[in-house]
Amino acid sequence: QVQLVESGGGLVQAGGSLRLSCAASGRTFSSYRMGWFRQAPGKERELVAGISRSGGSTYYADSVKGRFTISRDNAKNMVYLQMNSLKPEDTAVYYCAADLRVRSSDSYDYNYWGQGTQVTVSS
Repeated sequence: QVQLVESGGGLVQAGGSLRLSCAASGRTFSSYRMGWFRQAPGKERELVAGISRSGGSTYYADSVKGRFTISRDNAKNMVYLQMNSLKPEDTAVYYCAADLRVRSSDSYDYNYWGQGTQVTVSS
């Protein structure tokens, strides 16, 4: 199993940037496909970005394409989400997720979840 802890959320003005980090436990981090999801009040959880085990394949939701970048450092057991040009509609709780199953980077199939970190973008 893997345990995930997110950090880096906060309050930022529209147009600003934040970098979310997710620290994973365990010695087999490179075996996990990783993703960042978000959930705003009253809305369904949305896959924002996904990254393959090697980092060679990524996926972005249309709403964040060109503004967000997902990356991972398998040596440090870390996955990141760099968020630029933030908009009020990006306000949500952001979750890091991990899964061992072989799926494409845009898959919603994840078994392991972090506790979430709040991102609030003011207008």
